Amino acid sequence: MLHVVLYQPEIPPNTGNIIRLCANTGAQLHLIKPLGFPLKDKQLIRAGLDYHEFAAMKVHENWQDCCTGLVEHRLFAVTTKGKQRYDEIHYAADDVFVFGSETRGLPSEILESFAATQRIRIPMVASSRSLNLSNTAAIIVYEAWRQIGFPNGS
Repeated sequence: MLHVVLYQPEIPPNTGNIIRLCANTGAQLHLIKPLGFPLKDKQLIRAGLDYHEFAAMKVHENWQDCCTGLVEHRLFAVTTKGKQRYDEIHYAADDVFVFGSETRGLPSEILESFAATQRIRIPMVASSRSLNLSNTAAIIVYEAWRQIGFPNGS
């Protein structure tokens, strides 16, 4: 199972869209506190529609708590600061994709804990700043899911 980690997400509709993404791809979602919204937020629920019940989701108190549960997995930081393009990686079924908050990204101490080859990015035109978090998650997760043969997909 693929894993999506959202580090201190701030915008409910983005997280709702990612809940829906995870439900539809069989990925496990990990949310790291503090969250910028309550889990019962109206916008979060609207964006996730009725997929909340189908998504596997864990909430972690902090980064270390999340890492403890994923110690046996290969982790990738998804960042505009990455040198490694996301489409040049050969993904495995239990890979983990770590995304920072919408306004701050990943803190430098977390980002620097990843090897350069584990900091992946999506190509954009030079004048662009970043893609929307839920769009970025969808691009990365679907590429990884495609590479592992769309298990349980129809």
